[in-house]
Amino acid sequence: MYLTGRERKMLEHLLEAQEAVTIRTIADKLDVSERTVQRDLSNIERILFDYNLELHKQSGVGLQISGLEADKKHLLTEITETSWSEFTPEERQTIILSTLLETDEPVKLFTLAANLNVTTATVSHDLDQLEMKLVHHKLQLIRRRGYGVRIEGREADKRAAISSLISEHVNTSEMVSFLKQRTQAPTMNAISDRLLGLVNPEKLSIIEQRVVQARDELRYDLADSAYIGLVVHLALAIERLQKGDTIEFDREYLREISETNEYTIAKKLIHDLENDLDMTIPTDEIGYITMHLMGAKLRVDQHYVIEDSSLDVAYQAKAIIEFVSSHLGKDLTYNITLLNDLVAHLKPSIYRLKKGLTISNPMLDEIRSDYNDLFTIVQDAVNDVFPDMAFPEDEVAYLVLHFAAILLHDETDASMRALVICSSGIGTAKMLATKLKQQIPEIKQVENKSMFDLERTETDNYDIIVSTIPLDEAADDYILTSPMLTKPEADEVKRAIRKRKATVFKQPYKQMKQQSNSRQKLEVTQGYLAAILDVLKSLDVKHLSGNMSLESLLQEACEQLAGSSVIRDPGNVKRVLIDRQAKSGLGIPGSHLALFHTRTADVMQPSFTVYTLDSPITIKSMDGSDMMMNTLLLMLAPADADQEVLEALSYLSSLIIEEESIQTLESGNVDRIEEHLSKHFYKWLNENIM
Repeated sequence: MYLTGRERKMLEHLLEAQEAVTIRTIADKLDVSERTVQRDLSNIERILFDYNLELHKQSGVGLQISGLEADKKHLLTEITETSWSEFTPEERQTIILSTLLETDEPVKLFTLAANLNVTTATVSHDLDQLEMKLVHHKLQLIRRRGYGVRIEGREADKRAAISSLISEHVNTSEMVSFLKQRTQAPTMNAISDRLLGLVNPEKLSIIEQRVVQARDELRYDLADSAYIGLVVHLALAIERLQKGDTIEFDREYLREISETNEYTIAKKLIHDLENDLDMTIPTDEIGYITMHLMGAKLRVDQHYVIEDSSLDVAYQAKAIIEFVSSHLGKDLTYNITLLNDLVAHLKPSIYRLKKGLTISNPMLDEIRSDYNDLFTIVQDAVNDVFPDMAFPEDEVAYLVLHFAAILLHDETDASMRALVICSSGIGTAKMLATKLKQQIPEIKQVENKSMFDLERTETDNYDIIVSTIPLDEAADDYILTSPMLTKPEADEVKRAIRKRKATVFKQPYKQMKQQSNSRQKLEVTQGYLAAILDVLKSLDVKHLSGNMSLESLLQEACEQLAGSSVIRDPGNVKRVLIDRQAKSGLGIPGSHLALFHTRTADVMQPSFTVYTLDSPITIKSMDGSDMMMNTLLLMLAPADADQEVLEALSYLSSLIIEEESIQTLESGNVDRIEEHLSKHFYKWLNENIM
């Protein structure tokens, strides 16, 4: 079988498509004319015939391959396992770029041409295209006659470019298969092999074991993409360190993050790798690993807004929601789920953008196509809220998914429980979950898990499993779908649901399991109810008189709480609060409130206190401006607080920035405040926990 690189890509696209594909779509994807696609179809049809397959052409609908799934998989395997001498322009440029990034020495033009079996003129044209890509990575292509070609730039930017290449051309299932040292994934191809060859498999195995240990020490989950990104970063770092390529990290910022939990975990990770690999790893690498961990925080169902600068982000997320609401003509400002989801997503994203870490979204084109108007509105919103920060379209697309999930939300009376295995990110997983509930009324509950969590998941608790990535053959029965859930895929899920419903009806043990689940729900509800009551019992409104400085005010507040056995060392807690407000403003814009909050070992029980002041104090607002504070809100949590307590305080944090809450808290009336918080806590418990 002989195929040109273009015909191969066309055939792969048609075999993987779930629906008919137009010639225009294929032409755009391959960057060729529709006439060229038409011309290539004749050879494709001949090959399909040899595999008992047929190409259906329907005017106004498009092209679709028909035949047995086994025959389609056989052909796809043949294509992916064949060594190809001809590559598409994109593949050629990827190989050239990986070759240049792999070496610090100049490479001759004729060497690149010989390796790719093309002319030097073709390579020269490819290099023209690559120059534009390298600008995006802050790198420069050096080309001189008699010298060759070389990439010049900071080591950090070179590593980022290599990581971006792997992320762009090696899909998650391939990487998971590679990391777990399973058999080669069926979609592995020459480009994937080339890029994965940039890292040493033996070292990769050692690195992954250490990252798994670090992952278990974190107080939060890592998305599969973040987990893989960390493993790849370490593998590339070690490969390049052993070649003598060192990296530098900003010393002042290194000191700033050295007190974080992530830095402690990163330091231990690097120390363990030094022993495992018998090498010295510079301290600068600890800084970059800390950045990965801090930038990869992912709250799936746990929105700890009390931590660090989450409230600042909540204010920005609220502004985005208000902008989108006004332009959509639909009020989303009271949707707490949307607010918390945006905060959980924006925190690591803003961090990555500020530190120059790349963000890629493999579904960008599909999201733009499906939600074009919403995409434009969300893009305008982030430009308005973050005028000094450039949000790439990949990141905007993730935000669009959060809004789309809410807009498409349709609560239906159903009874089935689905498990979604998805490693494309929290937004994508929630998008698929919403589409499942919207298109299939029988599905009432959907839970999202990563592929790495599947082995520890009791799949019998779910009626159906849907995955956006191929699972191991040993996995239970599941349905493979795209993240956007096409109509044929939805129909397949519906058929499985109907079959499952009949099966469940015949199984006597199902009722016992439902009873067990009901008891578990009651126990979980009891835990959250106890946490909420603890927070409400701690509520107190106090008045501080006299003209006091902020430091004096916090000292007085902490000493009062120490007298009530809420905190141990008032001086330490005060210093933590002062340090926190020095990093960014804590004043709530449009109000006279400021929320000071922290988690520390010196706090013995959760506490929420409202302090009204005789004399207003000038402080920094969350938007960076100066404001007058006459009401100080002090929210404290123990370092080892239970999850339920943290979530209750987190919800309280998000509630505080609502206009009704601001008016209630500024009143200083304890009965009114308690009634307001009780009402909203009850609603939150009823809608999200029970």
